[in-house]
Amino acid sequence: MEAKELGRQDFPELKNDTFLRAAWGEATDYIPVWCMRQAGRYLPEFRETRATQDFFSTCRSPETCCELTLQPLRRFPLDAAIIFSDILVVPQALGMEVTMVPGKGPSFPEPLREERDLEHLRDPAAAASELAYVFQAITLTRKRLDGRVPLIGFAGAPWTLMTYMIEGSSSSTMAKAKRWLYQRPQASHQLLRILTDTLIPYLVGQVAAGAQALQLFESHAGHLGPQLFTKFALPYICDVAKRVKVGLQEAGLAPVPMIIFAKDGHFALEELAQAGYEVVGLDWTLAPEKARERVGKTVTLQGNLDPCALYASEEEIRQLVQQMLNDFGPQRYIANLGHGLYPDMDPEHVGAFVDAVHRHSRLLRQN
Repeated sequence: MEAKELGRQDFPELKNDTFLRAAWGEATDYIPVWCMRQAGRYLPEFRETRATQDFFSTCRSPETCCELTLQPLRRFPLDAAIIFSDILVVPQALGMEVTMVPGKGPSFPEPLREERDLEHLRDPAAAASELAYVFQAITLTRKRLDGRVPLIGFAGAPWTLMTYMIEGSSSSTMAKAKRWLYQRPQASHQLLRILTDTLIPYLVGQVAAGAQALQLFESHAGHLGPQLFTKFALPYICDVAKRVKVGLQEAGLAPVPMIIFAKDGHFALEELAQAGYEVVGLDWTLAPEKARERVGKTVTLQGNLDPCALYASEEEIRQLVQQMLNDFGPQRYIANLGHGLYPDMDPEHVGAFVDAVHRHSRLLRQN
């Protein structure tokens, strides 16, 4: 389905646009907050819903994805929802088999081993049509949100997707993928272009289906030093932002704020701030005040509490949030964690985090 056809939706009016205004750099009454992996295994209702289906069957069920997306919003006054899906639906759409092994994570039975393996990948234009179930989940969720908060769509960045497709599973070194960068630079760029060409219609399609913001996850940025990042990751991150914005315009769709989250990519913070995204997400290894000094006031920052801080007492969580908000400042800021929520976290402590952001940010506004 073309983006123009998808975009002809009649959605409920948005009641809380605080997250979107902060993303665009506009003034807000309080600091908005959401959590990466807020629809996750830390919630008992999530585990119950997921119990009867394997992971990727869940991802292909719009009804189930919608339910999982809405669950955290029933518990917490979050300022945004993020669609339940996975970054690895893109390699699947390109024709690769991916399974989720309980306790181990994603597995590719036949990863990319040789340059000629790229010939077996689907055409990027055809791959996007394989992802209609994501668009259906977004449309259904946007309607069921009933305008309560904005809905975020997302995808993995090209380098991060490439690592999984070559490594075949999670890796602590990404040595196989990095070997490609050094030994097969042309093939590496070819694969990164294929992934970029797939991501453009996928992300534009998400907006057409109802997503009101987009986040690009460069989860494996930290495995690249400045030189490799500048050569094999950053150009494609920039290309995604530029081409998605053009794609939205060509489809007659309103622009949406875009977020780039490059985990452990602190060495490229200035470059990421100029990559065409309205928001730069930070992991917990960056000091907020120093990050603000480095990027200036041209972009909104998002983050960056250490997820493990939620193992602390609720009182300490409140103190840590207060310090974080003081360091980031009250404007051009979206509160979040520095990475996703972990399965063994206490939902009560997630609630304490969300509540602390709202309470302290309102005090900051008064002062």
